[in-house]
Amino acid sequence: MARRFIDLSIAIETDVISDPPPLRPQIKYWSHGETFHQIEPFFPGLKREDLPDGEGWAVEEMQLNPHNGTHMDAPWHYHSTAGGQPAPTIDQTPLDICFQRGVKLDFRHFADGYVATAQDIRVELDRIGHRLAPLDIVLVNTRAGMRYGHDDYLVAGCGIGREATLYLTEQGVKVVGTDAWSWDAPFPITAKRFADSGDPAIIWEGHKAGREAAYWQMEKLHNLEVLPSFGFEVICFPVKIKGAGAGWTRTVAMFT
Repeated sequence: MARRFIDLSIAIETDVISDPPPLRPQIKYWSHGETFHQIEPFFPGLKREDLPDGEGWAVEEMQLNPHNGTHMDAPWHYHSTAGGQPAPTIDQTPLDICFQRGVKLDFRHFADGYVATAQDIRVELDRIGHRLAPLDIVLVNTRAGMRYGHDDYLVAGCGIGREATLYLTEQGVKVVGTDAWSWDAPFPITAKRFADSGDPAIIWEGHKAGREAAYWQMEKLHNLEVLPSFGFEVICFPVKIKGAGAGWTRTVAMFT
């Protein structure tokens, strides 16, 4: 039987509000007719007309950080330690955790800024009839997935709280993902809650759960709404960036 793939990644581009303004990627495109000056120094005596149709190569210059586009955060991003040990960086990600059985939790009904609990996860798993197994890759479908490309993307979707995150790690889950900008609730909504409560524990609480138990987290996934609840595998190998807290990943779901 032929394998079927669904791309769960967004493109890195400059024309979509995918990050706050200071963090957005910048891309300069050089077309085939603009790069002869780059090629000629490699081949002294070469003339533009010597090239087929006078065309050189197409190339891009990019200003990025590893959190642009669909990416995977390593435990090092959340804290210097994880479970009392030095937190792994993205280049230390075990490959076996990046190609595993997937399960999707449909949290699109939760309000923007809601912080999902362990009980919310248990209820959803009961609804879809799935029992988590160690190394399952858990993908959370929030309302943010439908808002990508719109002005409200950065404030859309629910977040996953500390309790819920630790519930997943207690089941042996190592890799999770969301279609929202962050695993945690949108920052502007959390900021309002913090202003009201003064409780710093609510800030980045899902991420900071990684201080207690190492886990890897994908953000800005796409197309989760087309996935079934389970019955697929997820492939999400991150780019190796030495000592970094994150790396880009072309995440796909595979059906056999």
